[in-house]
Amino acid sequence: MRRATRKRSKLANRAIAASAALILGGGGLLAANVYASAGEGHSGWNSGQSRQSGQIKNAAQQMSTIDCPEVVNGLPKVPRSVRREVDRELAAIDSQITDAYKKFADSRQQIAQDPNYVQNTVLGPLKSKRVASIQRIATTLDRKKVRPQDLEGLAPCSMRADDNAPKGDGNQGDGQNGGQNNGDQNDGGQGDGQNGGQNGGQGNGDNAGQGDGGQGNGGNGGQAGNGPNDGDFVDIQSVQPNVQSPQQQGGASDGEFSTDCGVNENKKLNSDNVIAAPGVSNGAHHMHDYVGNQANDAFASDDDFANGDTTCQNQGDKSTYYWPVLRLQNGQQEADANVDGGGKDSNVGEIQQPSEVELKFVGSPAGQVTAMPRFLRIITGDAKAFTNGDANANASWSCTGFEDRQLKDKYPICPDGSQVVRTFNFQSCWDGQNTDSANHRTHVAFADDNGACANGFQAIPQLTQRIVYDVPPGPGFAVDSFPEQLHKPGTDHGDFINVFDEGLMDEVVSCINEGRQCN
Repeated sequence: MRRATRKRSKLANRAIAASAALILGGGGLLAANVYASAGEGHSGWNSGQSRQSGQIKNAAQQMSTIDCPEVVNGLPKVPRSVRREVDRELAAIDSQITDAYKKFADSRQQIAQDPNYVQNTVLGPLKSKRVASIQRIATTLDRKKVRPQDLEGLAPCSMRADDNAPKGDGNQGDGQNGGQNNGDQNDGGQGDGQNGGQNGGQGNGDNAGQGDGGQGNGGNGGQAGNGPNDGDFVDIQSVQPNVQSPQQQGGASDGEFSTDCGVNENKKLNSDNVIAAPGVSNGAHHMHDYVGNQANDAFASDDDFANGDTTCQNQGDKSTYYWPVLRLQNGQQEADANVDGGGKDSNVGEIQQPSEVELKFVGSPAGQVTAMPRFLRIITGDAKAFTNGDANANASWSCTGFEDRQLKDKYPICPDGSQVVRTFNFQSCWDGQNTDSANHRTHVAFADDNGACANGFQAIPQLTQRIVYDVPPGPGFAVDSFPEQLHKPGTDHGDFINVFDEGLMDEVVSCINEGRQCN
């Protein structure tokens, strides 16, 4: 894991050329719903076989995603005593879908020959497994006299296309040698099948095209064949300023508290998510960067966090801050190329260490803030926003020098001398009672356009994260994602567990409410 140089290299130029040539090929890739964070419904096409047959044969609308309803959205209030049991079953549903994705991704030739293959071999068995898991969840809740209604109606999944993918015949090249020109290392072609990674086959091809296919191998672009594609990038200089902030009202709390927890110099990485999938290894199916608390893994308890070491300079902040890693898709293998969350989940390329991480807690434009409860958990953004839609999406991409222009569903192409920036503005309203909720969302909320919290919620210090990367200009990087989310920029998300000492949290609140700048 290393930082890339800023000089525009031949690699960067090849990445730009390759990105411009991406096509949605072959049978596409499966993109399935998973439970990293709760979202809204699903928007897939009907899963009838005749409809699917037409989709497969229609080159302009290649199947690239499977769209599954969010089971968690159909659940009633889950009693705390069985919440972990339900979370484990929801995580099992995620693994079922990931297995179906791998089956689909490995079956392009069969799908091209038999349009019914998807229904018979992927969607049908997936539905059966989802039904069994849903029934186990219903039985668990029934023991607590909480009977969910019509959960089995959430079992079927359906196919959809990546509307952002370039349209073409889906099969430039012969499927095996699917680079645009069977390109060599220097002409910006996508590679000759063996060298079909995003950079057109840098090196001898042994390290390129990791995962289950390069760009010319019937995939959706990207080094692993599951995105991103050129339609996911935009020149930041073509974007108009779009940042607006609520007007400060009388009694606003306009102070700031900064905490410096480093840039993950310790290289703490794992593919767990202790908030959404506690007790489940590889619950995220993508790698996370961690700063702050060093005890964070799928099995960490509140006591583990309280007693854990921290990378924060102020040792009273043992909070855990984590987000998906950013990778340079340059044909190089990372150490996780053959492990869960990495190459086994189609997350490939060179992990980039941030050049800068800013963590700040800010106030409310509508009034004073109150202390966060210890061990409050917040997920911001939706790791499944590609299939769920933008109801819970909260990605924000930009470039240094252009941060008055924020992108929600595109990666930025930054000019020379400018760095990529990811920003997360977390929810700033708390229900006053719970440190978590069954869907990991409803206990916190965003303020309204005027900065005010809804009835029943109170303002808390708002965490804002600014993460900067020194990557070559142009396309050629991607955020880790569930493999079926195609590395879409809108799936970016951040996670936080408050483990401030109570005394330090009181200091944070005083600093913010009194309008001071503190650290």
